[in-house]
Amino acid sequence: MEDGRRAHIAIVVWACTTLSLVSCVAAFSHGASLSSCTDMMPRHLRAQLHSPSNNYIAVHTNMSFYFPGDKVPVTVRSTQDFMGFLLQARKVSNDEIAGTFIFIPPGSKLLTCFEDGDTVTHSDKSLKRNLSFVWKAPDQPIGDIKFFISIVQSYFVYWAKIESAVVAQREQN
Repeated sequence: MEDGRRAHIAIVVWACTTLSLVSCVAAFSHGASLSSCTDMMPRHLRAQLHSPSNNYIAVHTNMSFYFPGDKVPVTVRSTQDFMGFLLQARKVSNDEIAGTFIFIPPGSKLLTCFEDGDTVTHSDKSLKRNLSFVWKAPDQPIGDIKFFISIVQSYFVYWAKIESAVVAQREQN
């Protein structure tokens, strides 16, 4: 009887663990949670952070400066497929999220961390590689900005806060 009870308990523990993992995976397959807004870290169980300096993901824009109200194209290029991401523009001066995204690719959605559309995340777990976005600078001056992206390659592997070059703000004459 004791062996039967242990087997039953083992099956119950396995089922509960499996169901909780499935619910966690399903929860993040439709995008990052709001709890990731500040530090841009995925909230996966047992996920392993890799060095932000990697050689296969780049976030950049073809503009080295912008004026308040400008629309800035942003591209993410990768030599390997990834499943999830979180993209933001941040002020260089204080690391605050700034501006809004006005164009996003299929498989992504806008997220409101501090104001509508200030962050973009994945909307499904389809494999992604090269993505294009358009970010709109606020109408008032905010200073220089950088774009940051966190990439989830798989449920267990991610890179946090890969950064673009500085995009300097210019004053309009």
